[in-house]
Amino acid sequence: MTNMARLEKLVAELPEAVRVDVEAWGDHPTFRVRGKNFVFCDQTATHLTIKLPRDEAEAVVATDPRVEPAGYGLGRSGWISVAVDERLDALSWREIEQWIRTSYALVAPNALSRLVIEGPDAARTDSAASQRTAPGTMTGSRADTPARPLCQHPTPATDR
Repeated sequence: MTNMARLEKLVAELPEAVRVDVEAWGDHPTFRVRGKNFVFCDQTATHLTIKLPRDEAEAVVATDPRVEPAGYGLGRSGWISVAVDERLDALSWREIEQWIRTSYALVAPNALSRLVIEGPDAARTDSAASQRTAPGTMTGSRADTPARPLCQHPTPATDR
């Protein structure tokens, strides 16, 4: 499988992720979620630019010879450039796949990030949490558990 095919397969698993080829950059592919880039690459995906938390990016740049800070000042914000050999071993690809998921989670809206970080169960938890029986109350996790207030605000008498 080519690097690009592998990258596209991974990105296809991420919610609302799309490929956008940028004409001004020689039709180089970018991968985005809701208009925000989380991967830049060349046509063959042998050079990837990915966002990581700044401290993780610094550690990766210091320890992995395939990685350097991204150009155009992006490296200061945690973006790294990775050289991806076509013959990369499975362990190295798993690491790159994790970096791509991390990059996605850093730029995606929180609800979409949670789907990737926590898995499909996060969506079920969110939908259950949004079902309210009355304003300011939420049903318990079991039918025999009474509804409880979402939060209790102090009254003026107890506020002093």
